[in-house]
Amino acid sequence: MSTAAETHDFPHGELPSIRRVMMPRDTNAFGTIFGGVILSEIDLAAAVEAHRHHPGRMVTVALDGVVFRAPVLVGDCVSFFTETLRVGHTSVRVKVRVWAERRFSRGDASFVTEAEVTMVAVDDEGRTVPVGTLPTTGSQAPVKRKKKA
Repeated sequence: MSTAAETHDFPHGELPSIRRVMMPRDTNAFGTIFGGVILSEIDLAAAVEAHRHHPGRMVTVALDGVVFRAPVLVGDCVSFFTETLRVGHTSVRVKVRVWAERRFSRGDASFVTEAEVTMVAVDDEGRTVPVGTLPTTGSQAPVKRKKKA
């Protein structure tokens, strides 16, 4: 995780996993965006990245190191950049970095937060399975194809 002494440069040239314009419905009583809205999007962005490694169901088991360093405002375009830190036997650990581009600005972006998210691969009954395996039960079971005669 970052320390207060670290600097953060906007990741020009990288594609974010998610980008979203913040709307009035996302605000708290002080007019800034609820932290929970940002946490939810971090979770979604981590899932997008983790699914690059596993085709089946994944669940979030940990979200570590979130420190909000700048507020997010209505109209900000918030980008969630991800990278895979580790692929384990049943889990994927993803780093998510969050940036807010201020509305009506000319490229002014603020570093908002970052998190490390651990996602675990599970089957339809919630039991852990190895990363990269296809589900074999329930609605996510592979489709069996008929052989041509």
